[in-house]
Amino acid sequence: MMSVLRDAWDRFMLYFPLASMGLLALGTYWLVRSTPPVSGPVAQRPVSHEPDYFMQDFSVRTFDAAGRVRTEVVGAKARHYPDTLWLEIDSVRIRSFDEQGRLTTATAERGLTNEDSSEVQLMGNAVIVREADAAKGVNAAPRMEYRGEFLHAFMNTERVQSHKPVELLRGKDRFTADHMEFDNVEQMLQLSGRVKGTLMPAPSQP
Repeated sequence: MMSVLRDAWDRFMLYFPLASMGLLALGTYWLVRSTPPVSGPVAQRPVSHEPDYFMQDFSVRTFDAAGRVRTEVVGAKARHYPDTLWLEIDSVRIRSFDEQGRLTTATAERGLTNEDSSEVQLMGNAVIVREADAAKGVNAAPRMEYRGEFLHAFMNTERVQSHKPVELLRGKDRFTADHMEFDNVEQMLQLSGRVKGTLMPAPSQP
């Protein structure tokens, strides 16, 4: 009896590794068949309107092809949103130079700007100042200043618009309106709503 049990145990130990390998192979085959293929397109998660990074007490500059500063954005705190690629900035200050080197500055309690700072929305005590041309003459552009609770500036095309009440200072002239659209390149100003203006006479030529 003992010899029969010993022979059975010996045969079991002899074939046990083969049986184990067979079970492992069957398990692997079942796992592969049960796992969905990875070669197909993977559904991408929608980009949420949640900040993906923050900046504190920062300054960001962009440069033109010649290495000159084109824009400088300074703020107390900023939040970047991946779905819109816009930067929301607290206590924003912006300096922007055009192709002729003329300076435009913008300040507000809060601002939104795109990646190259070519489009800026200013909210809360918004002020945009376009300095006068250094050149003298009849066609020299005077200093321009815009004030309001909301200003939308397009830096590259030199346009400023607002759907809220604004104050515009052009040299010594002063205008107020409920809505405004100004194109500095075409020298076109459109004011609507309750419009008031004060025009100062040009200084007499000697």
